[in-house]
This record gives sequence, C-alpha cells and structure tokens, in this order.
Amino acid sequence: MQNILRAAVMGANDGILSVAGIVIGVAAATTDTHKIWLAGFAGALAGTISMAMGEYVSVHSQADAQAKAQAEGAELLVKHPHQALAQVTAGYEQAGISSGLAQQAAKEVMEKDSLATLVYEQYGFDIKEKISASYAALASMLAFPLGSILPLSMSLGLPGTWRIEGTFLAVVVALALTGYSAARFSGANPRLAVLRNLTAGLVTMIGTFGLGWLIGR
Repeated sequence: MQNILRAAVMGANDGILSVAGIVIGVAAATTDTHKIWLAGFAGALAGTISMAMGEYVSVHSQADAQAKAQAEGAELLVKHPHQALAQVTAGYEQAGISSGLAQQAAKEVMEKDSLATLVYEQYGFDIKEKISASYAALASMLAFPLGSILPLSMSLGLPGTWRIEGTFLAVVVALALTGYSAARFSGANPRLAVLRNLTAGLVTMIGTFGLGWLIGR
C-alpha cells in the first residue's frame, strides 16, 4: 500500500513539474493560447505513459530482487541453518545488543519465522509486504495527469499578462505540498524534502522560461 501511495504522490509531483516547465517555456516564447495548450497536452500525455511504464519497470525490478533475496534466504536456512542464525545474531550485535542477549533474541525470533527474520536482517524488507508493479504503474498513470491539470488550467485560464506569474506561484505551492506528502510517506525530513522539491521546480521553470524567452525573441 505504501508503495502505491508513494507512486501516486510522485506521479502527481512529476505531472505538476513537467507540464509546468513545458507551458511556462512555451508561454515565454509565444502568447498563442492554442500552441501553449497543445504543448502542455502533448507533454501530459507523453508523461502519463512514460511515468506509468517507468514505475512498472522500476517496481517490477524491485520485486524481482526481493524474490531472489527470499529464495537465497530460504536456501541458506535449508543448507546452513547455523550460518543463518549467526547472521541474524551478528545483525543484532551491530545494533548494539550484547552478544549473549543477541544470541537469545535471534533464536527466539528465528523459531517464530526464520525466513522473514533472516530476510529482514540481511536485506531490510518485510516479505509479508507485497509490492505490485501493476498497481504502482496504475497509480502513477492516474496521478500524473491529475497533477498536470494545475499548470494547464493556470496557463490557459489566466490572462496573458498574469499567465506565467500565476502558473509559477501555483506550482510552487503545489510542489511544497507534494514534497511534504512524499516525506511523510517515506519518513524523510519534511523540510529538506520540501526544499529539494522547490529547488527542482524553480530550476525547471526558470530554465524553461529562459529558453523559451530566447527562442521567442
């Protein structure tokens, strides 16, 4: 579930940022509303497809890696159970638990679910938490066009004199919200996440505006 929510948030974020860069760049080059809309719509369509496919490939690769790690863990438990126990014990010791207590704790948790414990300690993921490449791709495919609605509507709905400034301000606010949401899902520092997101947005919009302005001169 968390993987799907992450894909949705990042898809919306990319939809906002990518299409904002396109419409601001084109608006800096021309005042033709039809050209701005056409460029923004084409960017939204291409981004929707590419984000969905990219998310599918990425999550599928992650799932394959986790399946391989789980198979290796199961094989180790069958062929070398003492080595598996030693690896879990070593992990607890590295976490600061004393040697004797680490051995006792490792034996107890391995008796309950040896494979899940070994995989978590060695590879850092819970085998009970399944990830779906299809659902992640679907979430991204739906979220990207939803995110792109904001810069598209602002660039087309505002009068020409306020088109770029209004889109710029609306996108800055939206990127702050998506950056904060992404940090909450991932457990990262919200301030740093918002700052990174805003920096990426500002660089993108200023860069495309400058390029569009030069082309339109």
